[in-house]
Amino acid sequence: MAVARVTELIAASKKSFEDAIQQGVSRAVKTLKNVEGVWVANQTCVIKKGKIDEYRVNLKVTFILQD
Repeated sequence: MAVARVTELIAASKKSFEDAIQQGVSRAVKTLKNVEGVWVANQTCVIKKGKIDEYRVNLKVTFILQD
């Protein structure tokens, strides 16, 4: 039986929400072992001068704990 843990992180991109998600996942797998999934809990934008300047996502990353 496996035991999983969930950790939350925030990732950002100047391009898109999809790119922000990919940036977050890419960074998570560098540090966390056995990443099994990610849940996008929230999406927000930073507005500057009336335009979208940055896309941000709150991610919940699930990974399996090692014995």
